[in-house]
Amino acid sequence: MKRYALITGASRGIGRAIAIELAKDGCSILLNYKSNHAAAQEAKRLIEETGGEAELMPFDVSQPDAINAALDAWFAAHPDDYIDVLVNNAGIVDDEIMLAMEPEQWHRVIDVNLNGFFYCTRRVIEGMVVNHHGRIVNISSIAGQVGFAGQTHYAAAKAALVGATRSLAVELAPKRITVNAVTPGTIGTEMAQQGVEKGEQLRIDIPMRRLGKPEEVAYLVSFLCSNRTDYISGQVIGVNGAAL
Repeated sequence: MKRYALITGASRGIGRAIAIELAKDGCSILLNYKSNHAAAQEAKRLIEETGGEAELMPFDVSQPDAINAALDAWFAAHPDDYIDVLVNNAGIVDDEIMLAMEPEQWHRVIDVNLNGFFYCTRRVIEGMVVNHHGRIVNISSIAGQVGFAGQTHYAAAKAALVGATRSLAVELAPKRITVNAVTPGTIGTEMAQQGVEKGEQLRIDIPMRRLGKPEEVAYLVSFLCSNRTDYISGQVIGVNGAAL
C-alpha cells in the first residue's frame, strides 16, 4: 500500500528538506503551505526530480475549518487510503520582548506553532488508529528547552509540543502509532535569519561552529518515520551541534 505523508509548512526550509527526504523513502507527499505558491511549486518540482510524487495542499494550520476542508476533499478522492505519516513542521517567529509584546503577536505564534499541531493531528490520527499504524513527528525547537530573549511565545509553544508529544505517544502506543519530537538548534534557513544581523555570532555560540543544515534534520525525521522505529516513541531528539 502506498504511504502518504503530510508535511505542514513544507514549501521552504526544514519542511521542504523533510518532504524531499520522505519522497526518496517512497512516500507520496502531501505538501502543505499557507500562501507561497511559487515556493510550493518549486518544492514539488524538486520532489518529482528525485522520482517522487507530491500534491499541493494549501491551508493555514491555525484555521481548523481550512484544514478540515482540505482533508475532507483529499479523503473523498482517496476513499481507500489514509495518511500514515504526519510531520507537524509549520511554524513562525515574531520576536519581541514580553514588555513590548502585543496580544496579537502572542496569539498568532501560539496558534501556528501549537494549535496547528492540535488541529492537524486530531484530523489525521483517525485513519492511523483504524489501520493500527502511523508515524507522527513534531518539529519543536531548542528554544523550547533553553529559552531565548524575545521568544517567550515561541518557546512556550515549542515546549508545549514536547509535553504533547510525550502524552500523545502514550495514548497511541496501543495502536502501534509512534509520536516523537525533533528539536532543531539554529538551522541555516530563512526563518532562522529573521532578526539576526550577525550570522557569525550564531556560529560562535554553537560548539560545532556552524549552522545546521535542513537536510540534517530531515535525515532524523526520515528515520523516525521508517518501519525501523516501531519501539521508538515519546522521544525528544535534538539536532543542534552540541548546543544542548
